Amino acid sequence: MLLVLVLAACGKQEEFAGTDISGAQFGDPLALVDHHGNPRKLADFRGKVVVLFFGYTHCPDVCPTTMDDLAKALRLLKEDRTQVQVLFVTLDPERDTQELLAQYVPSFDESFIGLYGDAAMTEQVAKSFKVYYRKEPDGKGGYTIDHSAGAYVFDKEGALRVYIGHGQKPQDIAHDLEQLM
Repeated sequence: MLLVLVLAACGKQEEFAGTDISGAQFGDPLALVDHHGNPRKLADFRGKVVVLFFGYTHCPDVCPTTMDDLAKALRLLKEDRTQVQVLFVTLDPERDTQELLAQYVPSFDESFIGLYGDAAMTEQVAKSFKVYYRKEPDGKGGYTIDHSAGAYVFDKEGALRVYIGHGQKPQDIAHDLEQLM
């Protein structure tokens, strides 16, 4: 019995506040354009913990709240924050231009990167990550986008590890990111 306890203590046990989705087999390689106009893939960020959030800049509540919580989590990490990359993928390529993403995304944290593609690319990426989204008329001649509200976290080797649900506290997000550093 003592040997079992000693061996168990030697292994690193990760406990996440978010949902552990280690080993999940979805999320094809991401290939979009960043808010600087550069083509980007998830592989570009190997060596960093990556947080991938799908949203849109005209979102009245969920998106800015989540982005703010991610920024707060990074501030809690202090110097270690450089080991994390937050990526915001727009679900509204019709309105979310490169210029708008370049203003919106870094306004939460200067290290955050906005990603976009055309409608077909957006649909493909959302489908590969099992992200729900649908354009809904707002009754004023415009529209909103109903969408999934969580974020995916990848470890430094690029493996999908954690799903952060909407409303998770910045302290819990920071804890999960630390576990993967």
